[in-house]
Amino acid sequence: MRAIWTGAITFGLVNVPVKVYSATEDHDVPLHQVHDEDGGRIRYQRRCEIDGKVIPYEHIAKAYDDGERTVILTPEDLSSLPSERSREIDVVEFVPNDQLDPLMFDRSYYLEPDSKSLKAYALLRKTLEDEERTAIVEFALRQKTRLAALRVRGNVLVLQTLLWHDEIREADFPSLDQSPRISDRELQLSSALMESFAGDFEPEKFTDEYQVELKKLIDAKLEEGDSVDTAATFGEEEAEKKGGGEVIDLMEALQRSVERSRSSKSTSKSTSKPAAKKPAAKKPAKKSAKKPA
Repeated sequence: MRAIWTGAITFGLVNVPVKVYSATEDHDVPLHQVHDEDGGRIRYQRRCEIDGKVIPYEHIAKAYDDGERTVILTPEDLSSLPSERSREIDVVEFVPNDQLDPLMFDRSYYLEPDSKSLKAYALLRKTLEDEERTAIVEFALRQKTRLAALRVRGNVLVLQTLLWHDEIREADFPSLDQSPRISDRELQLSSALMESFAGDFEPEKFTDEYQVELKKLIDAKLEEGDSVDTAATFGEEEAEKKGGGEVIDLMEALQRSVERSRSSKSTSKSTSKPAAKKPAAKKPAKKSAKKPA
């Protein structure tokens, strides 16, 4: 991995130099656009609307338009802002871990300690872990002021950028104002159904099936030529599509789900019983063997 940013965690008089690395990556198969007739690559050009020229990146600036006037902001203008020049991850406060709403989480980054800050890094990590707290920090990255959560994940400090409060929408749905009556029996069935699906989350069990099939399709095209029978590659799939969603009584749906779950469990148990009955099945053969004697 390559560091995308370097700075220092600061709180009080404590300074912990760190390197910042992206903690996640995109696994999607990279695709680009082409002309369907001849396969020619389709590219987008940064063309000026005034003189019609294609503009290279070094001559492209950012601008703000208020509807009547446009203010052009050059890279020099943006780099002059105090927050952009700062290389500090400034701790604002330490909060209990459970006070963070997962809806606020944005991007995740690993923090590697500088060779001179190993002890300070370990001390901060240990303190956060023992106190079960998360550091709320502010820093500047890529010309934006960021709010982030600094927390412990195993033996590494993780920096997770947070959305600002006004970037999270309210769930303002009139239907949520209604209070449907839920009976005790419905609640019991719902709990039983949930229990039948209970388990521990193991992310490695889940696979992005679309990307797997896309890679198979691409491999088949490379191997067999420009045209390939999709059905032969993946196998035929049921193409039946139901119409509008059927309205099923909630109580009935819960009851069916619980019964189906119990049925599948009893079926799996019964499949193991024939092995235990094999000795009994041999008795008739023993009797017929005695008659000739």
